[in-house]
Amino acid sequence: MASNKASFSIASILAIIAAILSFQVGAIGGLLLAAVAFIFGAIGLVLALSPSKRGGGLSILAVILSFIGVIAAIVKAIMWFFQ
Repeated sequence: MASNKASFSIASILAIIAAILSFQVGAIGGLLLAAVAFIFGAIGLVLALSPSKRGGGLSILAVILSFIGVIAAIVKAIMWFFQ
């Protein structure tokens, strides 16, 4: 019997990478990357319902970080505007 080990979904990995990168770029790029992280995080959550896929916790973390990334992008934009 071959046992298939559950693997992380590509969507959850891309979501966490986009969420982390959203803090490293400017306001517009951060906002775009946070949106990408949210979308891939939501897809990763759906894919994690499958027993052969992992990444539900990673996707939830990416969604939370995407909301924080949106707030950080707004703060960056306000700071840039008032300089």
